[in-house]
Amino acid sequence: MYRLAYFLWRLIDAYELLIIVNVFMSWIPRSYGSTIDQIHNALRGIVDPFLNIFRRVLPTFGGSGMSLDFSPVVAILVLDLVKRLL
Repeated sequence: MYRLAYFLWRLIDAYELLIIVNVFMSWIPRSYGSTIDQIHNALRGIVDPFLNIFRRVLPTFGGSGMSLDFSPVVAILVLDLVKRLL
């Protein structure tokens, strides 16, 4: 049982890291079809389904082309809560 909890703990840690990398990669300017664009698209395919849960609930902040997305912060807080319950 301990090994399963440890495995899940590490899996959640890795997913949190993917969320953080996704946030930082969104700040990097990229051209369509470049290697960075392909990596970012693959990463979004992994992370966005979970973040979309929170995006539906949270309001967007900002306007006129510049908005702040707090879903990664809330997602990491939820994952930390799950880790504490393990």
